[in-house]
Amino acid sequence: MQHGTVFWSEDAERLLGGLDGKKTLIEQLVPEGEKSVFSHPHSPNWQDASTQKQCDAFDKEIGGAQSLADATGSKAHHVGYRMNCVASVFILTLSDQRFSGPQIMRFREKYPDKYEATSRISLVSSFLASLFLGSIAPIDISDVCGANLWDMSSGTWNEKLVSLAAGGPDGLSSLRKKLGSVHPDGGHHLGKISPYFASRYGFSTACTVAPFTGDNPATILSLPLRAGDAMVSLGTSTTFLMSTGEFKPHPSYHFMNHPTTKGLYMFMLCYKNGALARERVRDALNARAPAGKTPKPDSTDPAAIWDHFNLTAMITPALSQSTASDPMKLGLYFPRPEIVPAVPAGEWHYTYSPSSDKLTRVFASDPSTTTTTSDDDARNIVESQMLSLRLRSAPLVHSINGLPAQPRRVYLVGGGSLNPAIARIAGEVLGGAEGVYRLDIGGNACALGAAYKAVWSVERARGETFEELIGGRWSEEEFVEKVDGGYRKGVWEAYGEAVKGFERMEKEVVREVADGAGADEEEGEMGSALTRERDG
Repeated sequence: MQHGTVFWSEDAERLLGGLDGKKTLIEQLVPEGEKSVFSHPHSPNWQDASTQKQCDAFDKEIGGAQSLADATGSKAHHVGYRMNCVASVFILTLSDQRFSGPQIMRFREKYPDKYEATSRISLVSSFLASLFLGSIAPIDISDVCGANLWDMSSGTWNEKLVSLAAGGPDGLSSLRKKLGSVHPDGGHHLGKISPYFASRYGFSTACTVAPFTGDNPATILSLPLRAGDAMVSLGTSTTFLMSTGEFKPHPSYHFMNHPTTKGLYMFMLCYKNGALARERVRDALNARAPAGKTPKPDSTDPAAIWDHFNLTAMITPALSQSTASDPMKLGLYFPRPEIVPAVPAGEWHYTYSPSSDKLTRVFASDPSTTTTTSDDDARNIVESQMLSLRLRSAPLVHSINGLPAQPRRVYLVGGGSLNPAIARIAGEVLGGAEGVYRLDIGGNACALGAAYKAVWSVERARGETFEELIGGRWSEEEFVEKVDGGYRKGVWEAYGEAVKGFERMEKEVVREVADGAGADEEEGEMGSALTRERDG
């Protein structure tokens, strides 16, 4: 996991360096009645729901979410329902708390004695590297961006934010020492493996330890992405990754240093709603289909449950327009509270006429309300998810081979990548100058990416980039299948018009949610629930 903090005691280096191969790690790192390597027994992670106050302080310290994203690549990530009052308007936002800087700030405030007794602070990745190294390993150059403490432009700790987490200027130097230095090379050698692992598990004493990284940076290394390529993970949630040389931060998404290649950044979008939203529409369509039209999944063909959904999506015209003059059908499908945009669970449907720029509400509902699913929803749910990706990735794509600005290639991974209808609509909406591809690398892309990172670290020639080494050895035909042609002249441009209506629709829903939250707050209906969420 990328966002988790580990607090080392003053005895950590000594204990790590003197491990006995005849004993387990638990026996030596957390001995009963003796000194432990940890100053605090718990490690807050990306699910930490206790740092609302600290996230607010990070926002305030640097001038708001955009300023924080400009400095660190991401805004502060809040948890649950959060009430802000701006210009007498109550605004409700919802998101996960993940980043490590607010975690450290809360740890210092809640456990001042334990914080004082902390010699070093690791992320989960550098903690694991430390175990293998036998000493405290530095934080990885990409993983460090998941803390809201690293200044992206200067390549150093942001003193203003580190000072905030440390409790003021007097604590700045102490926290910087606890965090340690960050090496700019993601493949440099930290040292040889600890004798403990050679003795107990038979590792070669020549084995070298390179910087460990988090799950998201490792995932982008699971294939040698070139600048302009996009990777879309279609699992329970939806994740969009790009490798880019441009740093254009925004509160809606993340920028991190590329885990291997200096001068590149990792662009990441995260959504809670993915497969669950598509499956909800699929099941509703199956329930209303004529008898015998929807074969039930079985052990021989578990994909059959998607047949009716796929057929319906494919025979429905793009944006449900029978003619070019018909209004476009747009929707937001959120069975779970969403991060981007930050709204609670619900479903909203609109029509949009590009010629008049008219946006019209059709209906809205919360998840508890039974809605009438129409055949249009099969295509519209996939279009909705892809339009959101296209809207937010637009600043990072460029013209390729004379085509309009779009990704060079779109790679699909995850369970949804097996669905031909989803692949087809992804290509229609996102484009792909060279097409849409399904990446089949087994069930754990981040583990494979980490393995590639290790190969590059150990075997690279002087100055050889990750893309050069792995790309030169990577057999595309073994792992990649072209599943769609990508850009279609006319269709892609029509979706470009739809993006304008989609953006307006999102903004209207966000305003509506904010207004509703303000009204509820005034009536006292949400206060106690908000307090419970805020306090974790």
